[in-house]
Amino acid sequence: MINRRKLIHGSASMAAMMTTPGLFAKELVRTAESTEGPFYPDKLPLDTDNDLLIINESITPGVGQITHLTGKILCPLGRPIRNAFVEIWQCDNNGAYLHAESGNAEKRDSNFQGYGRFLTDSKGNYYFRTIKPVAYPGRTPHIHIAVSLNGHRVFTSQILIKGDPLNQRDGVWRNLQDDKARDSLLAAFTPIKSSPLKELEAEFNVVLGQTAEEHQEGKIRGGIGKPQWRRR
Repeated sequence: MINRRKLIHGSASMAAMMTTPGLFAKELVRTAESTEGPFYPDKLPLDTDNDLLIINESITPGVGQITHLTGKILCPLGRPIRNAFVEIWQCDNNGAYLHAESGNAEKRDSNFQGYGRFLTDSKGNYYFRTIKPVAYPGRTPHIHIAVSLNGHRVFTSQILIKGDPLNQRDGVWRNLQDDKARDSLLAAFTPIKSSPLKELEAEFNVVLGQTAEEHQEGKIRGGIGKPQWRRR
């Protein structure tokens, strides 16, 4: 015979489990981390907002195919992370980074910001206006992305163009451990049908490899996360 006290206790435990949000939720595929590379800006631009095409009050935009990059920063169970500090950086349309040792530096587009940052909203959303990434010797087109929480860098990776044939020959992408990890770094850059400028849109969600509730205090302490200087 089943002990009545145990039965009642077990029923109560099951009820609690059924009403606990996210207890049985399936974890999302975590976004793979990747190398920061050698070209994180060695000197930040005067303008560090989320519009990389216009520097301060300039009327001349950077050269390249305009791209609206959006996404969410999420914890493994899919909950949005607010006040996540998102950074992106990339080479300009000539393949030059905002870095003293970048190749093609003499052809750098002075109107392209090269770096931007954004603080996610209550739904974990971020937004950047930038250009479609281009290839340079040795690398497939990509945009670097990093996330900091409360002043600590917690995620570093790269966004690659889904379907770009150069991905298959890219050492950084191929060195990822499996297909799921590689696929997690791909974003479709699709035309905006109503755009007369042939603009693109790309969505890239970041699922962090940790539960981040302890970081959600509504502020960043200590400024942005210190970059990890690693070569690709």
